[in-house]
Amino acid sequence: MHALEGQRTNKKDSSMQRKHTLTALLPVLTGAILAFGAIAPAQAADKKADPAGTWTWTMPGRNGGADRKSTLKLKTEGDKLTGTLSAPGRGGQNNDTEIADGKVKDDEVSFTVTREFNGNKLTAKYNGKVTGDTIKGKIETERNGNTQSRDWEAKREK
Repeated sequence: MHALEGQRTNKKDSSMQRKHTLTALLPVLTGAILAFGAIAPAQAADKKADPAGTWTWTMPGRNGGADRKSTLKLKTEGDKLTGTLSAPGRGGQNNDTEIADGKVKDDEVSFTVTREFNGNKLTAKYNGKVTGDTIKGKIETERNGNTQSRDWEAKREK
């Protein structure tokens, strides 16, 4: 009888040890699972949006005229943004204009474009957020001391 009681006690002790080991490992396993789950979003967040490429958008024509297509070609060097904007000017012909003050920060882009019409300079400030193959933002211009703002949304050409 004593031998049988000894086996039961050993089984009980062994079972208790496994239970304590699992209990001790639970926080470690939980932490590992949580850390692994956090790695994928962190890696995705580390991946900076890339505005380099050719972007196009269409704006309604003036006074019911034909839509006007603009093409933006961007290059990046670190946080510096360079490129050209080709947009229809007066008379319908496209004018290529260098962008200035181009910056990239995370998924945000900003730059200015200064164009001249009949001896008058017009500077447009572009700001936007890059999400995949889309840039959405605002274009601000100043005319007669008044700032005008409109939305713009460009799609990356593939």
